[in-house]
Amino acid sequence: MGIADEIHARLATKFSPSRLEVVDESEKHRGHAGHREGGESHFQVTIAAPAFVAMSRLERHRAVHAALGPDIIARLHALGLSVSG
Repeated sequence: MGIADEIHARLATKFSPSRLEVVDESEKHRGHAGHREGGESHFQVTIAAPAFVAMSRLERHRAVHAALGPDIIARLHALGLSVSG
């Protein structure tokens, strides 16, 4: 299972989102810091779930990071988040 699939699975399980997109943008960063051959270094995640309604932006981002866990976060160079309730 690739990192994108792991990200999707963990966020889907934790938040039961109405919208969830995980996009590997690694190829856009070829030649820049953190780029790895084969990708899976730079991701953009868009997620919408009722659990985020009462949270501030910072709380939303912290909740996503906690759901992903340190094992996934450590393998990423960049993670862009668009989180809404």
